[in-house]
Amino acid sequence: MTAKQVLSSLRKVAREDKAAFFPGFFQAMPGGYGEGDRFLGCVVPDQRNVALQFRDLSRDELDKLFASPWHECRLTGMMVLVGQYEAATKPKNPHRVWECREIVEYYLANLNAVNNWDLVDSTAPKILGAWLVDNPNERHVLDRLAASDVLWERRVAVLATYPLIKNDEFDEIIDLATRLMNDGHDLMNKAIGWMLREMGKRDLARLEGFLSKYAKTMPRTMLRYSIEKLPKDERTKWMQR
Repeated sequence: MTAKQVLSSLRKVAREDKAAFFPGFFQAMPGGYGEGDRFLGCVVPDQRNVALQFRDLSRDELDKLFASPWHECRLTGMMVLVGQYEAATKPKNPHRVWECREIVEYYLANLNAVNNWDLVDSTAPKILGAWLVDNPNERHVLDRLAASDVLWERRVAVLATYPLIKNDEFDEIIDLATRLMNDGHDLMNKAIGWMLREMGKRDLARLEGFLSKYAKTMPRTMLRYSIEKLPKDERTKWMQR
């Protein structure tokens, strides 16, 4: 199995209409957050099928995918890595802890390839976040990522809290939401608001406590995302603040 074979498989399912649409959708134009990215035109379900076919791809070949100028090569490579992490967590694997740690470290070493929101959102919860649920002593990595000058690393920190939230652990997202309140980037405001909304689904009181303190000053996009699932009258109340 090689990276060249992955690229060949992706080219077979590429669509011209999507290749024309994706640069605008992912802001690959000059000045956009995805400036310079290139697209074959592959939709996600097709990439998942390709990733499944190449689920045993070696690190050397993954390196080549991560270095590719094609967005879909990097995303498919990351899908392979997610699959390898999930396989490593299986109870029947006697080396699962060591393998999981190795994959997490490899993921963190290749965050330069995680350079758009879809790459972040499809990997950060499933690799880093899943690891942090079972390894609370290593959650300090979120502090380092949150302090990064790289937008995507900051978003990785926020999205990695998703499994923690689903495990009814909210301290990390509350801390990151507070620290990154004035990040300034719309993609961060949306990510933080999204995770706060997920927290509110599990513990409405924690969300309301956070909003009581910050609703007047937090970015409007972040606020709208965080209250999206509340009843209309509740949404109106918080927005009027």
